[in-house]
Amino acid sequence: MEITTVATSEIVNIGCPEDGRYAFYNSPYTAHRLSTGIDIYPAAEFGETMPSPVTGEINLVRKVRSPRGRGFKDPGYDVVTVLKSLENPLMAIKLLHIDPVVNSGDTVERGQELGRLLRSGYFGAGTSPHVHVEVRNVSDPLRVRGGYAIKRIHDIGDATLLEELIGTVMKCVPEFSIVKLEGVAACGLPADVGGASGILDGGIPYYGWLGAHFDEDPPAGEIINLIGRPIADIRTLTDNTCLANCRDFGVKVDGTKILGLSLRLSPKSGTEVKLIPYKLGELDLSEGDNVTITIE
Repeated sequence: MEITTVATSEIVNIGCPEDGRYAFYNSPYTAHRLSTGIDIYPAAEFGETMPSPVTGEINLVRKVRSPRGRGFKDPGYDVVTVLKSLENPLMAIKLLHIDPVVNSGDTVERGQELGRLLRSGYFGAGTSPHVHVEVRNVSDPLRVRGGYAIKRIHDIGDATLLEELIGTVMKCVPEFSIVKLEGVAACGLPADVGGASGILDGGIPYYGWLGAHFDEDPPAGEIINLIGRPIADIRTLTDNTCLANCRDFGVKVDGTKILGLSLRLSPKSGTEVKLIPYKLGELDLSEGDNVTITIE
């Protein structure tokens, strides 16, 4: 399977399937708030296998108890997998939410079959199958905190700002709908990030915060605007990302209010946004529908 390197940390490269998605900030958990975690979403369903996003030797595979699924059936456990990096032997790589088909002592290359995707009880009902990745010191592979910062190295593309959000429904399930937006050449949803063009990453507004990515110098402004609406206030900046606190705004799809938008990035151009309803099955949409998303 074709894998694109999208991020790096301490000489450890992290890849994403070309037909998949990735996100740094589309999660409420600590590592994502600290920019020390990245989620890799393959184009696969729960229970199917996914390729490894990293190269390393399997050191540990441990089942752990997880919460019960809220509105869905979970397997009753999650799995922590730790690899010793073959790119930097001083680094361990922690993976979550995948049940490996490889064993301790095995070596896996990026793109090699790694394991089956778990629908963890740590997920929300609308969370898609993914593996969580952290890069850590070999002496400290398991704690919630302690990972190294992960930097995006994948170009975001032409982040030309949009005047409206119009697209076609590509997938509908009770938990969410996927809309492919028109007129986007970048790897995600473009927005005005402090006066510069950037790509949004996160669950907005329901997580209360978001991240944004840009290829140019850090933005000089303090506000993030989406289709002309102020949606967040920038609070921290790095060399090519920022974190921001969401303002009080709502999202509607053809006039129906929804919980919000789940936003990820793609290794290839083209933008999909995930529509998260307040209640399962609440969105009355069908594949092929043309829809308009508004910010209010």
